Amino acid sequence: MSAAPPVLNRSLKPLPKAPVRIVHLGLGAFHRSHQAWYTQHASDAAEWGIAAFTGRRPDAATALSTQDCLYTLVERSAGGDSFEVIGSIVEAVDGANVDRLCELIAANETAVVMLTITEAAYGLAADGTFDADSPAAADDLRALSAIAAGGTGAPGSPLGRLVLALAGRRDSGGGPLAVVSCDNLSANGDVARRAVLGLAAALGTGLGEWIGANVSFVSTSVDRITPRTTAEDIEEVAEQCGYSDSSPVVAEPFRNWVLSGDFPAGRPRWEEAGAVVVDDIEPYENRKLWLLNGSHSILRTPGSSAVTAQLPRPWPTRCAAKPWRISGTRRQTI
Repeated sequence: MSAAPPVLNRSLKPLPKAPVRIVHLGLGAFHRSHQAWYTQHASDAAEWGIAAFTGRRPDAATALSTQDCLYTLVERSAGGDSFEVIGSIVEAVDGANVDRLCELIAANETAVVMLTITEAAYGLAADGTFDADSPAAADDLRALSAIAAGGTGAPGSPLGRLVLALAGRRDSGGGPLAVVSCDNLSANGDVARRAVLGLAAALGTGLGEWIGANVSFVSTSVDRITPRTTAEDIEEVAEQCGYSDSSPVVAEPFRNWVLSGDFPAGRPRWEEAGAVVVDDIEPYENRKLWLLNGSHSILRTPGSSAVTAQLPRPWPTRCAAKPWRISGTRRQTI
């Protein structure tokens, strides 16, 4: 009986741990296949470590922490699978650990806060304005008001936690930083700005004015197909790489990241890894919506099986056999 392979960690794969300068809310497969990949491939990656916080459950943080936050990116193409160990995430944290979030965002070294929290988490009304009466916002406001009055507790939503952490940065004398939304929304930086400023203004402690003067909100268009990891994927990594990885992520070779906005405290050189930094993001969003997402939507229509059959293998048999959700500026499997 063969021995079990060793567990992936930084002793087995001695990737250096960069200092935390990026905080990410929404630790999931897409973040790990996209923003974490770009950060690892920036020429100044040694200066930019990511502390990533989960959403509703701690599972992803627990699993990654046992591997020193390392994981395998499986790039799946017609020519076969390739494997790369990603080490740009240096800390994986339960999203409920609000104290650690506040500590990191208050630190002067933190320059960027990235978000992949889903459209619903921004909590805006149908007209795009902040909805203080929504259940999540109301709960957050109660918690934030209690804390401002010297009480205890913690907001429950990612945006509420971010506002609390920004209040801590203000109170500690921290400098400006950038909030970068990577969610599936047009003008997602503006969406994040309205949500954060709306919640902060409703709190009524002057925090909204400080955020308006010290926090930039960057819009992005992002893309990389990232199917759900299967048990077969985990087995393949063990067979091909010779180590056990409980948290690999599978992605297509294509990737795209367009960013528009200011980074007052700096950022990694993502453009050297292929990202595009522009003044106006709308043309790029339209191009993706009309061309790339449109072509994939056609492949889902009845009668498209003949087209699908011509797609290169093994992609269709191992990934595209699952239904796709394709909308806006981000694609992933259901």
